[in-house]
Amino acid sequence: MSKIIKGPNTRELMEQMVQESEHLSINDRRDFLRKGVVAAAGIAATTFAGRSISAEINPANLPPNEPAWGKQLGHGVVEQPYGLPSTFEKQVVRRTVPWLTADSIASISMTPLQDLKGIITPNGLVFERYHGGVPQINPDEHRLILHGLVERPLIFTMEDLMRFPSVSEIKFIECPANGGMEWKGAQMEALQFTHGMLSCCEWTGVPLRVLLEEAGVKPEGKWILAEGADGAHMSRSIPLEKALEDTLVVYAQNGEMLRPEQGYPLRLLNPGWEGNTSIKWLRRLEVGDQPWYHREETSKYTDLMPDGRARKFTFVQETNSVITSPCPEKPLVKPGFVEIEGLAWSGRGKIKHVDISFDGGVSWVPAKLKGLVLDKALTRFSLVTKWTGQPWLLQSRSVDETGYVQPTLSQLREVRGGNSIYHKNSIHTWKVAPTGEVTNVQIT
Repeated sequence: MSKIIKGPNTRELMEQMVQESEHLSINDRRDFLRKGVVAAAGIAATTFAGRSISAEINPANLPPNEPAWGKQLGHGVVEQPYGLPSTFEKQVVRRTVPWLTADSIASISMTPLQDLKGIITPNGLVFERYHGGVPQINPDEHRLILHGLVERPLIFTMEDLMRFPSVSEIKFIECPANGGMEWKGAQMEALQFTHGMLSCCEWTGVPLRVLLEEAGVKPEGKWILAEGADGAHMSRSIPLEKALEDTLVVYAQNGEMLRPEQGYPLRLLNPGWEGNTSIKWLRRLEVGDQPWYHREETSKYTDLMPDGRARKFTFVQETNSVITSPCPEKPLVKPGFVEIEGLAWSGRGKIKHVDISFDGGVSWVPAKLKGLVLDKALTRFSLVTKWTGQPWLLQSRSVDETGYVQPTLSQLREVRGGNSIYHKNSIHTWKVAPTGEVTNVQIT
């Protein structure tokens, strides 16, 4: 029988944050705890949806009156050479969980999925993950080395790479720890913090197989070590089969050159795989006959199993989905017709089908897939229904083209146990109260 479980409550999280803040100065501690309250206590209504709550409406700007901005000239062209969002959208930003990581140079910020439209994540909102901060690299001095078990070791300049015929592909990228804070119980009262280690962009670059053909991989070559130029020299072992299938060497994102936090001037992209394999600030590719986890590769992500063993090389990001509206940051405002919206994705291929449940998985209704449905990309789904103030236990369940069905939390724990923080792709539940407030719960 299903049951609802709650994770650590606000008081427990606050006590944890107080303990973690003891080493800080008084002013830093106050700032730490103030930011922590936003994350742990769930006062997202004032932090995330500040525009609708705090904005003062001037009746003089409402019909039948002509608004003030229609009676004067606005600013001219080129006053902002690189355009900026409206000041009324200033709350749409990446955010961190203050107590999650100790240092910003080895931290993560999360994408505001609740505020996005369509499937493309704007460059300034793509989630960030660092292991040694963001290097500032002069592209004229950057080089990509391709060596190891190849016939012709090569060194590419950025100009060399951009002379190859380019491809542009829309793919999602996701940290394997996305949702990891929810393994033992519902904890984060914000969609941005439960699923925000996820973004989807149009990536432009050169297929890695083209560069490997230039170098000539020797028959014994089976693996590639990809290494970054950041201070951590982040590196990952990648099977040659993946490199030849769809791995890209990327220099542009959503129509512009990569931003520094996304790997400027060069990064790897392994579509559908753990985001940590898509090495940023790419400087070296070494072909070998085995993975490098026993040598210079930095510590990789593993999955601790119930029997004490750890699974390694769990590369593929499994089929997943989440409802983005309503959610804690986007509560229901009033009874009436409402569009339930969400995102689904799979590292195995295209999304084939999404269902929505209003009763915690007892019954399901098919949703509509909206817009583009692409391989290893975010897919938006929706369902128009009527809300009359009744409580809901709102869930989504996605199925990909291989037939893989997004599991329940119980099904996932049967396979992976409860000790991991990676690959949590179980069905997620929002509890909608008669007031329209949305909270994070778990159903097993």
